[in-house]
Amino acid sequence: MTDAPLSRDPLWPRAGGWPATTPDGSRADLAMLGVPAWRTSLSPTGAHATPAAVRDALRRYSPALIDGPGTAADAGPVDLCELDVVDLGDVDEPDGPDGEARTRAAVTSALAQARALVALGGDNSLTVATALGAWGDDLATAGLVTLDAHYDLRDGVSNGSPVRRLVEAGLDPTRVVQIGIADFANSAAYARRAADLGITVVTVDELRRRLYRHGPGALADVAREALAVAGGAGGPVHLDVDVDVCDRSVAPGCPASVPGGLAAWELRALVREVARDERVRSVDVAEVDATADAPDGRTVRLAALCVLEVLAGLALRRGPAAV
Repeated sequence: MTDAPLSRDPLWPRAGGWPATTPDGSRADLAMLGVPAWRTSLSPTGAHATPAAVRDALRRYSPALIDGPGTAADAGPVDLCELDVVDLGDVDEPDGPDGEARTRAAVTSALAQARALVALGGDNSLTVATALGAWGDDLATAGLVTLDAHYDLRDGVSNGSPVRRLVEAGLDPTRVVQIGIADFANSAAYARRAADLGITVVTVDELRRRLYRHGPGALADVAREALAVAGGAGGPVHLDVDVDVCDRSVAPGCPASVPGGLAAWELRALVREVARDERVRSVDVAEVDATADAPDGRTVRLAALCVLEVLAGLALRRGPAAV
């Protein structure tokens, strides 16, 4: 990624650079927390460098939606600067039992300060502690939506096991929805495990078929259907955004991304649609290795845009009158 200085324009504010607290001490709309997990990754990774890289990349973008909610007559730009965002820094050494305990505590604390949380990974192992910290005493009614090429049902403790670990911790697997599962990125044994558990799976091929038949609006339909399952018990929903669900051409900094995955716009649209639901209280953005990215930083930039899509979803919850 180029180190050229960014231009300054008082009429073009930049995203990021958020304070650690709101100016008046009120509850923020969104808290950002770095969770640089990496030590149990199945692939060599420098994912612990990613939260800092995403923070830098956020400064390249404007916090503005050009088309707001509502009809064509009343839609217009939405300034996301109107939402309060706090950056709570990084969890120190989030790997291992002690690190996961620190992460859970940090997430719980963050959600006492903000209405929603986005956790910056780090590899996908962060999903366990982040989700459990967000759900707290609501685990019995909680739900999970993953945007991921992989089932993450492996045995053991790694970035390939968070869904299995959450189920073993008490998450009802019938309230797990996995979108983007890909051929040649999973084993038949884990596919059977997902089916036996009753997990709802939308493969990348099924998603494409729906897009071809119904156009881009199919993504909103998939998001709504996923939330109906994951949020069916009325509890909080965690969204796991594993960027390796995307095609390797747009996510070369994800060790496990493959050719044929989602387009960048498809991932962004899904994140926004899921995040606009009130039941979604926590999101993680995972599996980006900033040290292995393309020279133009495209994977890190996509991760940063996913953070802004979460913020966009929060803004759209308010409806046309509020924004």
